[in-house]
Amino acid sequence: MSKVTCLLVLVFVAIPCMADPLPGTQPLTAQGDLAAQMVAGIDRFLIQKTQEAAQHRPAVPDRARLAKILGLVDPRTPFDAPELIAATNAPALVAHGAGFDAYAVRWPVMEQIAGEGLLLVPTGRRALADVVAIPDADQTPEMIAGLAPGVPAESQFARRLAESACRVIVPTLVDRSDTFSMPPSGQRTNQPHREYVYRPAFEMGRHIIGYEVQKVLAAVDWFARDEGDPTKIGVFGYGEGGLLALDAAALDPRIKATGVSGYFGPREDLWREPIYRNVFGLLNAFGDAEIANLIAPRALVIEACRAPEVSGPPPERDGRKGATPGRLVTPKLEDVRAEVARAKQGSIQLQVSGDDGRGPFGSPAALHSFLTGLGVPGDLAPLGPAPEDLRKDFDPQARLKRQIDQMQEFTQSLVRNSEQVRERFWAKADHSSADKWRQSTEWYRDYFASEIIGRFDQKLLPSNPRTRQIYDEPKYVGFEVMLDVYPDVFAYGILLVPKDIKPGERRPVVVCQHGLEGRPSDVANPKQDSHFYHRFACRLAEQGFVTYAPQNPYIGGDKFRVLQRKAQPIGKTLFSIIVPQHQQTTDWLASLPFVDPDRIAFYGLSYGGKTAMRVPSLVSRYCLSICSGDFNEWIWKTTSLTYKAGYVGMNEYDMYEWDLGETFNYAEMAGLIAPRPFMVERGHRDGVGIDEWVAYEYAKVCRLYADLKIPDRTTIEFFDGPHTIHGVGTFEFLHKQLHWPEAEAR
Repeated sequence: MSKVTCLLVLVFVAIPCMADPLPGTQPLTAQGDLAAQMVAGIDRFLIQKTQEAAQHRPAVPDRARLAKILGLVDPRTPFDAPELIAATNAPALVAHGAGFDAYAVRWPVMEQIAGEGLLLVPTGRRALADVVAIPDADQTPEMIAGLAPGVPAESQFARRLAESACRVIVPTLVDRSDTFSMPPSGQRTNQPHREYVYRPAFEMGRHIIGYEVQKVLAAVDWFARDEGDPTKIGVFGYGEGGLLALDAAALDPRIKATGVSGYFGPREDLWREPIYRNVFGLLNAFGDAEIANLIAPRALVIEACRAPEVSGPPPERDGRKGATPGRLVTPKLEDVRAEVARAKQGSIQLQVSGDDGRGPFGSPAALHSFLTGLGVPGDLAPLGPAPEDLRKDFDPQARLKRQIDQMQEFTQSLVRNSEQVRERFWAKADHSSADKWRQSTEWYRDYFASEIIGRFDQKLLPSNPRTRQIYDEPKYVGFEVMLDVYPDVFAYGILLVPKDIKPGERRPVVVCQHGLEGRPSDVANPKQDSHFYHRFACRLAEQGFVTYAPQNPYIGGDKFRVLQRKAQPIGKTLFSIIVPQHQQTTDWLASLPFVDPDRIAFYGLSYGGKTAMRVPSLVSRYCLSICSGDFNEWIWKTTSLTYKAGYVGMNEYDMYEWDLGETFNYAEMAGLIAPRPFMVERGHRDGVGIDEWVAYEYAKVCRLYADLKIPDRTTIEFFDGPHTIHGVGTFEFLHKQLHWPEAEAR
């Protein structure tokens, strides 16, 4: 018998017949669309974790933590008084009301950002209190001051408070229309303005909620040092304004009384609300009751009334699309009562408008309770004659656009400075040697895992591997694999095993990762040649590598993107699931008798390349990583208003990661992979980025590996092609770094 025949006999003794499981595993019997089942299971898991988060919040709410997750981390600009806004055809004094005058004003907040709206000042008498009256996002200051139609007279609470001798500032909020959601890049989006501002701000650790709370608190700053009574400062808001009032009062003890109308209730369904209300990690520490507890024992009036109701973003039209699904509904009265009951007793007065809590907002009863909490004596003044706006042809749209532009410019200034901020953040990392780098970056790896990606404090289940053979090719066999990870969460993929493995031999493994909407078969099916993947798992198996193609859960459109929406309010992301899936997978691969546990590599394209930056940073069993078709100046790509392929104007809202911009760009993620080998594969025609951005960011990686005296462990290959696996330089890199010779050498 020849040596070749003996080898084939040995191999086929160990390899089962078609449809049989891999030795040492149970049969895989699951049927149907396993990718869809994976997404559904993760969904159930995240719902359970959301319920658990509500049950394990800290007993004492942390005001500093609330400020950070809302993005209130920038100093406000002091000012002496609001500036009157006037023009030759638009006087600063815009109206006379019943016992008050109304002025158009602006006030500094932070660098490029200013508050703008109305100041209502009592005439002929001293103000009894100072109030920031905050309209809903779809209401202008003029509407709640009685100067413009849109709000019934009995609900014009800024006007009612001014008629009752309060000095009132009414800020302009960014609304929910999409008129100006058209970035200079030329992207056409139907995102509501609030989402348009939210997206790049979120990446930079800021938030539209935080920007507008800062506007409220800047007004409070002025009230507190002006000639008014600093002990009688209040905030009253409706809808989005109610949210801002609640947060502002929780953060600033100078606010003596707070009115929250049309906004209070349980937040466990935050993922259903518009994305501009998404706050990373909110539900781990705060529901509305916990935020209310930060206000106690100061006065807090909750008005249960009809809330602003929004069925979704503006409709798609004329090529404008990409907005995130989300809706607003009036909470059930029993839910409002239950959330009030969870807060400290005695600090909240609940005012119910209408028989079922769906009556008009800004009711006399709610305003009277608010004024009583402020220490203002007497009843609410009777409704006076409607004031008339003295400005001719006033256009609130121009003011709205200024507010949007200022917030966007502030965020872009953060982006421009972010590289220096990241350098300061990384100042403790020691470049002097590979060993010192590895030791000094453990803190950063832990921060990345817990604060950016999000980590579940839960042990992995026993993997309970189930397999079935699905391929029998001349040089390898293939198995479907399923592993348990968490309750309702499993890992799934395709394992390709070369037939020429000798008894006792341990081979290197390449984990071959698909991209967005992909499946393991896209990379590991010998009968399928995708123009993106070119069967690269099969080609590597033909070269003698064991390969494994995992199913990652970024599949199913909004079904998987909703997972990100459900994960972020509990301080997690989609990668909070993907990382433990890969941990379980690599542990199982390492246990196989024909696998070398020290030579398990990762190679991914597109969203798989995004995975190549994040997963090997945290899964130590990966001995190297190759990022194909994704490596980028990632912060620019997610925040740029001028780059036509940037994510600001696209439908991929799942791409946004809280506070990434000032902590980890792709060079820093590569730093978490170092000193392990790292490579970038980049096609000149790949529309996910531009060569100059990719080269700029990779230059930092190249410099790091040079500093660590291991320049041969990193490289980049540019090739003349599109968004695809090229499989030339990367295959050479795998052979070299995994110490697996080419077939000719073997």
